[in-house]
Amino acid sequence: MTNSTRTRSRDLGGSGPAVRTGAWAERLRRFGYVAPPRTDVRERLVPPFSEPATRVWELLGLGPLAAYRVARAMGWLGPLLVAAFAGVLRFRHLGQPRALVFDETYYAKDAWALLRLGYEGTWPKSKVADPQVLAHPQVIPLSDTGSFVAHPPAGKWVIALGESVFGLDPFGWRFVTAVLGTLSVLMLCRIGRRLFRSTLLGCLAGVLMAMDGLHYVMSRVALLDLVVMFFVLAAFGCLLVDRDRARARLAAALPVDGDGWARPDEHVGDRAGTGPRPWRLAAGVFLGLAAATKWNGLYFLAFFVVLTVMWDVGARRVAGARHPYRAVLRRDLGGSVLSLVPVAVLTYLTTWTGWFLSDNGYGRHWADGRGGTWSWIPAPLRSLWHYEYLVYQFNVGLHTPHPYQSNPWSWLVLGRPVAFFYESPKAGQDGCHAASGCSQEILALGTPLLWWSACCALVYLLFRWALRRDWRAGAVLCAVAAGYLPWFLYQDRTIFSFYAVAFVPYLCLAVAMMLGALLGPPGADPNRRTVGAVAAGFLVLVIAWNFLYFLPIYSGSTIPYDGWRARLWLDTWA
Repeated sequence: MTNSTRTRSRDLGGSGPAVRTGAWAERLRRFGYVAPPRTDVRERLVPPFSEPATRVWELLGLGPLAAYRVARAMGWLGPLLVAAFAGVLRFRHLGQPRALVFDETYYAKDAWALLRLGYEGTWPKSKVADPQVLAHPQVIPLSDTGSFVAHPPAGKWVIALGESVFGLDPFGWRFVTAVLGTLSVLMLCRIGRRLFRSTLLGCLAGVLMAMDGLHYVMSRVALLDLVVMFFVLAAFGCLLVDRDRARARLAAALPVDGDGWARPDEHVGDRAGTGPRPWRLAAGVFLGLAAATKWNGLYFLAFFVVLTVMWDVGARRVAGARHPYRAVLRRDLGGSVLSLVPVAVLTYLTTWTGWFLSDNGYGRHWADGRGGTWSWIPAPLRSLWHYEYLVYQFNVGLHTPHPYQSNPWSWLVLGRPVAFFYESPKAGQDGCHAASGCSQEILALGTPLLWWSACCALVYLLFRWALRRDWRAGAVLCAVAAGYLPWFLYQDRTIFSFYAVAFVPYLCLAVAMMLGALLGPPGADPNRRTVGAVAAGFLVLVIAWNFLYFLPIYSGSTIPYDGWRARLWLDTWA
């Protein structure tokens, strides 16, 4: 350093880069620059939950300590109350209509066959079997001859749980889907709370799903798609918990300076382990169950493997890894893949236990006595592979026209919902008091204002993810993409809009995140927060009104024909 340089350094009040930086900061402050507050790397890895707000409870007359305890309890009490609200809606008149609606004619009877035989037996044609199943006294015309079915058995085993308790009856075959629909609302509240670090936004997401028409309808019928949704949502929640716990272990390994602040460390970021990860194993089990219900669960498995790997990359980058991708490849990738893919495969095979143990299951002995290149694989596994190949050929070749089939391009805007049930009682029948007659319908239609708001929310999340690198937006978008985009590969196949129930929870999370942005951050100007609260509250109230308005055509209630027609806002809904 030259003498002139030393002189200039002393003139700035010290020496070295720190002094020069301080001088520049002082100059910038004159122009309104405010240095960002120092943050602990541990808080960046695992953002803490904010302290519960007590103001509302204090306004209701509680003392400070009682208000604090109630506010803390709302982390569980709030989701439980929302789930109770959803459960009351879903269980009310669950056994009505007394009919096998839409594909219940397949799944309810196959579930009963699994209970009795361990595999799907053969039933007469629906026109013969359905009246016998619903008759008094009941006749169950089930044969032990194995039947070819288009979907794996896990979802039908779930339906069979209700039938084992309540019998082969509409309430029995719908009972467990109603339970799963209610529990999924509880899970979504807790998932939203963990994702957004906000009990309010988590419960808001749950309330929105409780009031979604498609979720409501699918919770009250014995179809497989809501079961897929439940298992996938459980896997998503497990991966969120795993993310927090793995990052917490990295945070605990970081060095701390004399002031108690943790800083990034290259050795920790590149080399530190994240310990056992049981929540990721649980996610593998749930994803295996989703795929063993319907094969679209496999797409969630693929997307979620990528998602959890990218979460690990982000964690190691924040922790200070110089080469985060290399660190994940060395320390995390094997665990991610082994925790999810093999566990899912084993879970999938386990759901076929009844078929493996049977003698009459469809195709059970196809490979017995067959030689060839793959003869070293046990015959039962080769027989299952052949069966699954036939199922795949059937599913991709399903082009039979159906009046309610739709293209996935129209799903988000509710272009073509599916009528599961429709009857038109005359005056004096089934509670009809209208001279012009009445209608009873179960229409698998999402709450319109919620879904159309979700379209806007998805655009907002794309902005947050692409331009703000918001990992929460990326996680929600990943789940929506896993449930939605693969159907574009099968646009020429016979498919239906109610398949979209698999990604309904993430649409509700997207709307909740958008409403959180409307509310503004906690430190925002009070006027800004007030305006945001009014706007967000207005949208939620309008969605609630919209759900209640359409509730009669979600539940199969008897309403005047004119009232039914007025609810068909689009011609394609008829």
